[in-house]
Amino acid sequence: MTYIPHTDKDRQEMLAVVGVDRLDDLYEAIPENVRFPDLNLPDPISEMEVTQELQALSEANLEVFHTSCFLGAGAYNHFIPSVVDHTLRRNEFYTAYTPYQPEISQGTLQATFEYQSLMAQLTGMDVSNASHYDGATALAEAVILALNHHRGKRNKIVISPAIHPHYRQVVRTYTQGMGLTITGDEKCETEPKDLVKMLDEDTALVTVQYPDFFGNITDLSALGEAAQASGALFCVVINPLALGMLVPPGDFGADIVVGDGQPLGISLSYGGPTVGIFTTKDKYVRKMAGRLVGETVDSRGQRGYVLTLTPREQHIRRDKATSNICTNQGLMALASAVYLSVMGKQGLRRVAELCYHKAHYAAERIDALKGFTLWNKHPFFHEFVIKCPRPVAEINERLLEWDILGGYDLGQEYPDLKDHMLVAVTEVIAKEEIDDLVAALEEVSND
Repeated sequence: MTYIPHTDKDRQEMLAVVGVDRLDDLYEAIPENVRFPDLNLPDPISEMEVTQELQALSEANLEVFHTSCFLGAGAYNHFIPSVVDHTLRRNEFYTAYTPYQPEISQGTLQATFEYQSLMAQLTGMDVSNASHYDGATALAEAVILALNHHRGKRNKIVISPAIHPHYRQVVRTYTQGMGLTITGDEKCETEPKDLVKMLDEDTALVTVQYPDFFGNITDLSALGEAAQASGALFCVVINPLALGMLVPPGDFGADIVVGDGQPLGISLSYGGPTVGIFTTKDKYVRKMAGRLVGETVDSRGQRGYVLTLTPREQHIRRDKATSNICTNQGLMALASAVYLSVMGKQGLRRVAELCYHKAHYAAERIDALKGFTLWNKHPFFHEFVIKCPRPVAEINERLLEWDILGGYDLGQEYPDLKDHMLVAVTEVIAKEEIDDLVAALEEVSND
């Protein structure tokens, strides 16, 4: 969009229409003592000086390029091939990332179609939408899908406490005032097998995380069978990178698979944006929120792409709409598609295995320290929980002296896990960095 400043003639014509002679007359209703406050601005400086000042301010930030980062809890520091950013910055994608006129945005539609195909293959599901805003939004939309599927006859949602706490908060915000009963996450030690007992004829959806928020990998097949037997839908929140080495949820009965695509070629960027993954079975596709791109042929028999479903009230009758979400995270979905295309099946598996083995090396070393104990009772992926001898906030403050970003303080969200740290280890962490973390924790515990 181009912005053209007004000329003096333009201003006079507008003032004449308003009925005043001067621009200052527009502000007569504002008390004079606050009309034009003294901002006490410094003297102007050059562009070069502004750049230097901003650079100095930015260097005060603590970021992952100059520290060892063991902080995860939903956003992870992974290596991103340079081709991902190069593709995102191409004008064809960067300036027209949302297909408002879909038929003439064939490149954007094809990229979205490829993203959908990759997500369906990765999760073992039939169909994927064009993406949501983030993983939390995707989970909330899974709840809405389940309610729509049961047509208001079921109003109970069973949700695991081992789902990211922010995701659970978003679900409750999304559904407030809808008369739902959301249960299952009252106690942090509740296992997937315990959720089976909570399923009944009023349950619309049961949802768990895989690997869960604490990093645990558990067998969810029994819960999937129980959900099917009770008539409830079964939703699994995934870390997509972990599916490089784990059985996809589609193989153990998931009806809906959601998650955040941030580990797939999307930088941390101080918290966003990311991309919400949403895949499901064919029979639920018309109740799915968001866009869906399909492949077809044109009048000349050439392959083409179309916006097949857009279930928003802006496009269809309001009583048929499934959600007010009409858009998708186009650029971020593209990043994930490029990342998966570059890595391939074997590359994704290799990254997942590196994360897994490095995390287990770190957990073994830390567990051997006096005062530190590994909390996890199940196999875990690249995150694990350590019980600490001191408050996590104190330990993390000391770790900063070693240029180490420590783990997540679980006591913030789980009172029963006071003094427990959630540690994340990804493929970019070197063995030497893990050893430095162990040495730093040993020094902290001896103080």
